[in-house]
Amino acid sequence: MANEKVLLVDDEAEFTSLLASRLEERGLRVETASNGAEAVEKVKQGTYDAVILDLAMPGMDGIETMKSLLEKRPDLQVILLTGHASIEKGVEAVKLGAKDFLEKPADLAKLLQKIKDAKTERMLLVEKKIEEDLKDILKSRGW
Repeated sequence: MANEKVLLVDDEAEFTSLLASRLEERGLRVETASNGAEAVEKVKQGTYDAVILDLAMPGMDGIETMKSLLEKRPDLQVILLTGHASIEKGVEAVKLGAKDFLEKPADLAKLLQKIKDAKTERMLLVEKKIEEDLKDILKSRGW
């Protein structure tokens, strides 16, 4: 992995700590948040290659948090995790913009690959946005 930066959001402190350690051991830069509101604040202040987000959290759940995050940063790549997977929730999450949906405990190799894929996708989206912005600037200047 090439130093991907991820935000891990889960209300279960022990799970968050363990997964963060495992990801850091594999060269990722990991920040954590214990709820949706904290995740939204962190995304306002920083850039992440992927957000690993628990679906079932008290207060602002994973779907609500994801909607709020994508509203602020449309290029954000969200991977939802849940211990209570359902086909309906997975389909809803993907329709609303989730990059992927995994069941806890997630297979670490699969999760790492999904993070790598998310970083690639985010980079492509950012590059496309920059190209569009450049075209708009050139058109408005009349060059």
